[in-house]
Amino acid sequence: MNTRTAVITGAAGGLGRATARQLLAAGFDIIAVTRDERSAQATAESLTAHARGRTVHALHADLVDRTAVRALAERLRDTVGHIDVLLNNAGAAFPQYAETADGTERTHALNHLAPFHLTHLLLADALFAPTARIINISSDLVTRGRVDTDDPDVSGASWRDRYAQIAVYGTSKLMGLLATTALATRLPAGMHAYSASPGVIKTGFNDKSGGLLKAASLVSSLFAQSPEKAAHTPVLLATAPTPPTPNGGFFAKGAAATPPKSARDAELAAKIYDATAQSLGLVPL
Repeated sequence: MNTRTAVITGAAGGLGRATARQLLAAGFDIIAVTRDERSAQATAESLTAHARGRTVHALHADLVDRTAVRALAERLRDTVGHIDVLLNNAGAAFPQYAETADGTERTHALNHLAPFHLTHLLLADALFAPTARIINISSDLVTRGRVDTDDPDVSGASWRDRYAQIAVYGTSKLMGLLATTALATRLPAGMHAYSASPGVIKTGFNDKSGGLLKAASLVSSLFAQSPEKAAHTPVLLATAPTPPTPNGGFFAKGAAATPPKSARDAELAAKIYDATAQSLGLVPL
């Protein structure tokens, strides 16, 4: 039996760690990516306790930094022979506007650009298995996203003077959803890409985000689910014997779901994809 390998970003806690544990139980080797060395070590120790004979590696990279994304891709090339599942889970909703060293708004950098960048670097290095599945964690807040359909701003810089935490977060996730839809049409035959919304989760995400999301967590905690239950959808997408359909689809509660109207525009999806590739200096597929 061939060993299956899953790479999971944002694996230090919450949804990322819960998904890693469930994929270990399903027979995957895990490469867990966290933000810093300390969290990587703690994550490796925690996951190894659940490994059941599987292999656990932990790497660290601050994915808001494009240089760090490139370095992570190089580390993965040196660490793994092939990748069967890439779960782009790392994300944030920063309460105030700030730019990265690359001149990108931080929420866009982490939620949209980093997953796109890492995915395409791994594609260029031919690290994906022929039947690989790329799963990008989305959000129900894509409904709050706002995109200029004529000139989409993939960098988030246009939010400088009108910053609104939930709208910026929703926009970054909407762009990710659109880009995933376009990516699926360009992948080699046999590969699949999905967007997965885990729903409302009982984690420290909203508290760490601050701002309105922290306030909203006081209400949402009444009906939020555990990370273990929230992991159901990404785990299903990773492990289903037959790749779920549609390729490029939006999934929630373990099934294909209908994304908001703004995310069902194929022409806009292609624009977002091409603009994102150009902003990162990548050759589009």
